[in-house]
This record gives sequence, C-alpha cells and structure tokens, in this order.
Amino acid sequence: MKSLTLLQTVLISLTTALMTTFAVLYFVQRPQSAPAEEIAGQEQLHKYLMSGRLQRQFSSTQPTHFSEAAKLSTPAVVYIESIQDQNENPFFENSKSNTGSGVLISGDGMIVSNYHVVENAEKITVLLNDNRNYEAKIIGTDPSTDLALLKIEEVDLPFLVFGNSDSLLIGEWVLAVGNPFRLQSTVTAGIVSAKARSIQILNSRKYSIESFIQTDAAVNPGNSGGALVNTAGELVGINTAIMSATGRYEGYSFSIPANLVQKVVRDIQQFGAVQRGLLGVMIQSVNGDIAKEKDLPSPNGVLITSVTPDGAADKAGLISEDVILKVEDRKVNSVPELQELIGGLSPGNRIKIEYFRNKQRYTAYATLRNQANTTELIATRHDKILTDLGFELRNLSEDEQKKTKKSGVKVISIYDRSIIAQTNMAPNFIITSANGKDIHDVDQLISFLDTTQGRVVLQGVYENYKGIFPYSFEKE
Repeated sequence: MKSLTLLQTVLISLTTALMTTFAVLYFVQRPQSAPAEEIAGQEQLHKYLMSGRLQRQFSSTQPTHFSEAAKLSTPAVVYIESIQDQNENPFFENSKSNTGSGVLISGDGMIVSNYHVVENAEKITVLLNDNRNYEAKIIGTDPSTDLALLKIEEVDLPFLVFGNSDSLLIGEWVLAVGNPFRLQSTVTAGIVSAKARSIQILNSRKYSIESFIQTDAAVNPGNSGGALVNTAGELVGINTAIMSATGRYEGYSFSIPANLVQKVVRDIQQFGAVQRGLLGVMIQSVNGDIAKEKDLPSPNGVLITSVTPDGAADKAGLISEDVILKVEDRKVNSVPELQELIGGLSPGNRIKIEYFRNKQRYTAYATLRNQANTTELIATRHDKILTDLGFELRNLSEDEQKKTKKSGVKVISIYDRSIIAQTNMAPNFIITSANGKDIHDVDQLISFLDTTQGRVVLQGVYENYKGIFPYSFEKE
C-alpha cells in the first residue's frame, strides 16, 4: 500500500512538472502576439488575458518612455541668437540680442523657427547640438503665423520628419525640445491638453492664424522656435508661447501645428512668401446664446458676421448670419479650427462648405482667393530689406496689369514712422521704376535696393489718379 502511494506521488510529481514546463513554453516563450485561435478554451484565454502580455502589446502610448524620441529630436534642435541694431564700432556694445530655438527640417540646413525670434535681426548665429557654429540667413518669414525659415550652409545634418498634427489626440504624450535659459538641448514632457486654441497674441498681424496645440510640457523663454515631438520622434509642432503672469512657465504652453508649418515652409520655398487662401468673411465662434437664437442643434460652428463683396464666400452664395458647420466634411467648432483649416489651403483651392441657415442645412462650394481678390498665386513680401524701409509689397496680378496697363509692384502696407512713411507714399501705390530703371516684380526691386546706396527715387502710379508720382529717400 505504501509503495502504491509512493508511485502515485511520483506520477503526480512528473505530471505536474510536465504541465509546468508546457505552461512556461506556451505562455512565456511563445511570441508576444499569440493569435486568438491558438488560445483554446476559456481557462487558457483567461490566463492569457491576465498574463500582462496583451496589455503591453496594446498599451495606449508606445513607447512608455521617451528616450528614443529624445535621441531622435535633440540633435535636430538648434540654439539661435539674433542680433538687432548691431553697432559696427568695436569699442561700444550697443546691440540687442534675442535668443531662441530652431528645428532642422532638412539635411542641407533648412531651419524652422519663430518669426519673433529673428524679427529685425542684423545677424543670426546658429549653434548645433554638437557645438558647431554657423551664420544663418533668412529665407522667408510669415508674421501672421509667427514662423520663419532660415538656412545654414552645411550638408548631412540631422533633421526631424514632419508628423501629422491633425492626428494628435487630447491626452497624448509629447516632448518639448529647446534651449530655455540658454540651457542647450533641454527635453521636457507633457500631454496634449487642447487643440485649436487661440490666445490672441497675433491679433495685431494681418490675416493672423491662431490655432495652437496646448500642452503642459514645461516651456520657458528660449524654447520659442523649438520642437514639439510625439513619442515616435516626429515633429508635430513648433513651440511658440506660454500663458503666464510672471513670464515663466506656469502650466500651459502653445505650439503651431506641424501641418500649418509645412504649408508655410512649402510656400516660402516655392514662392518666396506664403500663398494665403482667403474665404472673405468676418467670423465669430458660436456660443450657447447664438445656438439658441439660430435654433442650432448644438452650440458649435462659426457664425459669419460679414461677407467681403465679390469674395470667395460671397460668390459661393454665403451671407451674413450663416453658420458654417463643416468644411471638406470636417466639423468646424470654432474660429481657430476654421482659420487653421483655411490656412492650410491656397488661392484657387475649391472647398465644400456645409452651413446652417433658417433652420436648414445647405451645401456650397467656394474657390479661395488671394489678397487681391483673385485666384492667382501671388503673395505679400516681408523681406527684411523691405520691412527695414517700412513697407510690404507684392507683384501685380494679371487682372491689375490689364487694368492699369502697367507692370510693377504694389504697396500693400506702410509702417508708421518708417523711412517710406516719411516720403508720404500711400498704400496701393504701384511702383513702376526705381532711379529710372523699370521694375517688373518684387525680386527685381529687392535686387536694386540691395545694391544701391544713396538717393533712391521710386516712381509709379495710383489706380484712381492720373499722373506719375515720385517718392525719394536716402538709403545707407
């Protein structure tokens, strides 16, 4: 009897050992992604679900640490110092400097930063993560989005790839990479707190677009122009602003979405300036009171308060008091959302608009237009030599050339107390010659100004006035 019991004990031990070995081989050594059909029976399925391997496989954020994203992004983020009002006298330090960050977006030295980091700069110095120094030149700027495109002369540089900022989710992990307080290559982490946020810091700029990504990643002075990256190390935004009563980080930071940055960069590279598509409306976000007054199904959308005559919206049949609900089948819940969506398009783009009028939904198709209210690809130029003199220019459209029977460049705006303002020139003046030399486009005028010193006489016409008007100034 005792020997039988011993035999049973041995058999039970062997069976248990075999089952344990099988379980280890099946549940531990098998691949992480075991197909469901291989998990036979409720008991084994329960063991698989409780093993922890499924949770690791489908965790909400991959990876759960940021070392790879930081490794990819830090070499591509640069330190920028811009010097304004540089005094050439070596015995006096009478210059002002501004510091910030920038992001390499190509191996040949293209850098994206904020416009306010390099605004009015006489000289721009870029310091790479490996401590190499370069002097940068401005390729183009867009004050309406607070973006600038710079270039350094080098090859085989590390750079970041653009991600899709539209796919960012509230609560998703992101990293802010920059140079706060001159601390090179600083990485901070946070989550996406909100999207399409407006904080009204660009209101003074014409055609401004504020549709920021809000995060709680720590951003401080010096982070401006730096990278906002996702956990895959993709560039999803350019860090731009903080909301603070002290001038230091207090919990909220704001970034320009990468999709809008791409549009601006692409236009500057191709055209020298941004091709802004305009719908031709004044708008405001819908609130509870407006929704109740209009009998809207929900307090979402954008109310049209006025329409530009012969603009894109006017020609599409939209009128004041219409409420835009969707553009290109995407819901539009606020003014920043509509601004960002339209800001990513160009003159000539045709868009589908769903709107609400008199308790009914309608659909319209609008073709976006430019500042001259045509569908041509023309743009206002903000080159430094122009802004230093105090005006913004653009090429004449084909319609304007036919109407005036002139070729030249049009003055869009003139800065107060500037050199140009002192000549009494007015906006909408068409420059046709400079010091007697015919001017056909903005590039030609900029080339002339770059190579000319002393007295400059700009001659031209106004559309609604007869005669030739001369304006002169001294250029140092």
